[in-house]
Amino acid sequence: MNKTLRATLAGAALLVGTAAAGAEAMAEKLVAGVEAAFPPWAYVEDGEYKGIAIDAMREIAKKQDMDVEFKDLPWPSLIPALAKGRIDLLVTGLNVTPKRAKALDFSIPWWENDDEVLVPEDSDKNVVTALCCGATVGAQGGATQFDWLETNLAEKDGVGLELRGYEDYVTAVEDMLAGRLDSVVTSTDTAEDFIAKGRPIKIVGTIQQNQPQALAVQSGDPKNLLAKLNKGIMAIYEDGTWAKIVKRYAPQSSIREIPTSMPDYVDSYEEPIPGYSE
Repeated sequence: MNKTLRATLAGAALLVGTAAAGAEAMAEKLVAGVEAAFPPWAYVEDGEYKGIAIDAMREIAKKQDMDVEFKDLPWPSLIPALAKGRIDLLVTGLNVTPKRAKALDFSIPWWENDDEVLVPEDSDKNVVTALCCGATVGAQGGATQFDWLETNLAEKDGVGLELRGYEDYVTAVEDMLAGRLDSVVTSTDTAEDFIAKGRPIKIVGTIQQNQPQALAVQSGDPKNLLAKLNKGIMAIYEDGTWAKIVKRYAPQSSIREIPTSMPDYVDSYEEPIPGYSE
């Protein structure tokens, strides 16, 4: 083989290798879907994404060499967007449920929540009258709170509850304060965040749920993200970064041990768990 041909082939190989590396680098750009109206987990302030899930994902990305950009989507479109591969992962206060486990794969859970019944500060309603007897109750459409209210109260004869769905909890609380709702049911951390920020509302009761929350990826984990996410979650938990992030946005919250409870209906919690027990 003459020198000219060898040089040509070497150059071609270099170009192919460079192109492949460039394509791989481009492929590593991950789009994380968020609902930026769900404090303290994800919201926008002064044009910047903030919140527990946002800051935690940034730290996980640093530790796992992941290139992640956030994309704000309305809550009802987030899970379908991930299921269809339009985004790569879902980063918010996402509850783990049997229905969602059929469509998504979950990281190890990093939080656990109950639900709270909110009423205006000057309301005389209690946990019973806020959820029955002609009460109009708001919750985020498609959220676990909405599903629970619909199944356990709204569809039951004799309860007398009118349920209204909202795109986000900020709007639901505003409607309640404007007199269009009697109560709102949301997660404990979101309820506490509203109160900490001075909203004239109060908690009149707790619905015990012990609901785990996690990050999510497309079913089957086609981009092999679960191992990185799980390693990253454990890394920020063990070095104290997670506690600092939680206290930054929810100083009243206690730090739960990670992972929290892992339901046996979730396929990605079967041993060996990628990046955690393998």
